[in-house]
Amino acid sequence: MRAGRAAAALAVTALLLTACGGHGDAGNAPAPPGPASTDVARLQKLVDGAESAASSAESDMARD
Repeated sequence: MRAGRAAAALAVTALLLTACGGHGDAGNAPAPPGPASTDVARLQKLVDGAESAASSAESDMARD
């Protein structure tokens, strides 16, 4: 289960980092707005799906 959670966390981190765009010299530019609630809901759905898949894989491995 640890590997599944770690993979899910890594996937979410990668999505968040790519969604933020470039991190060049922003100078005095204002901070971008936070993620929209639909983005947060979509990411939560991805994490839930990854956890479910990891749990299923773990159960399958335990039966073998």
